[in-house]
Amino acid sequence: MELTLYTRAGCHLCEEAKAQLQPLLREFGLTLREVDVDTNGELQARFGEEVPVLFLDARKVAKHRVDVKGFRRLLERHQARSRTR
Repeated sequence: MELTLYTRAGCHLCEEAKAQLQPLLREFGLTLREVDVDTNGELQARFGEEVPVLFLDARKVAKHRVDVKGFRRLLERHQARSRTR
């Protein structure tokens, strides 16, 4: 599973999302890749003021705020599907 968090400097919602994700990263053995949208004009145009945006693989799973309980369930389902393949 690849987790990508699109952020920007000075974004309090981005910091909040990162803090909320930390226990899940440890629990599921995941690494979070952070991308600052302001370092790339295309990303800045794509996401604008909608950061933070969280992707699990290629799927957008959260915008602005992370529903931790819902995201945990999603990770559990994703992990279970991966084991059966």
